[in-house]
Amino acid sequence: MKQTLYHQITEKKQTGKKSFAVLIDPDKVNHTSIDQLVQLSVDAHVDYFFVGGSLVISNHLDECIKQIKVACNIPVLLFPGSPSQVSKYADALLYLSLISGRNPELLIGQHVVSAPFVKKSGLEIIPTGYMVIDGGAPTTVSYISNASPIPSDKNDIAMCTAMAGEMLGMKLVYMDAGSGAKRPITETMIALVSQHIEVPLIIGGGITDAEKAYLNCKAGADIIVVGNAIEKDASLIKELSDAIHSVPIKI
Repeated sequence: MKQTLYHQITEKKQTGKKSFAVLIDPDKVNHTSIDQLVQLSVDAHVDYFFVGGSLVISNHLDECIKQIKVACNIPVLLFPGSPSQVSKYADALLYLSLISGRNPELLIGQHVVSAPFVKKSGLEIIPTGYMVIDGGAPTTVSYISNASPIPSDKNDIAMCTAMAGEMLGMKLVYMDAGSGAKRPITETMIALVSQHIEVPLIIGGGITDAEKAYLNCKAGADIIVVGNAIEKDASLIKELSDAIHSVPIKI
């Protein structure tokens, strides 16, 4: 029986293995840059590609994913900013519910509209509680969602939100400071949330160097996602991957 991606993710969490996901926004890559990113990621033993963006105004989502799949065996998970960002060529879909906001459209409304198409896609669907944390700069997701992020120093709110998401059936919790965040999520917040949930914890936004990625993993992150910093300097992929995979496994 073929292992699902979610099963692989949870197995890694149970054994303490940390994972690295390279985030690719189809609006910000071309055929040449995708090839470069894939080769660097293969060489660095990257665990996952997350593909998507807040807008995705280009029409080459399918082509982007197919190019990645032809070039490597790294799993591709959709990280959609809207119901239109669904491609049958991916391996799985992070079915995001914005649990940190109070906009019903992003909690359940858009899911109702997209459900028949998502079901038909044949993708592995992974319900994901998505939490936007204030990273010190306005983000596209906050603007589009018309929802305020959780303040960066309100660790208890983040903890309770993640706990509620898990109890509502979310299979992953994804805390994101947003693309180009000035302040990444603190290790204190990551540690508190990690201690109070059992599902895997994904952290992204504002991670620009290997040390920060390492410290986030030490604090309790299971998957580190980096996109913006890699767009600026793709050579960071190896440094980040080495740091994340060097975190000692807790026995």
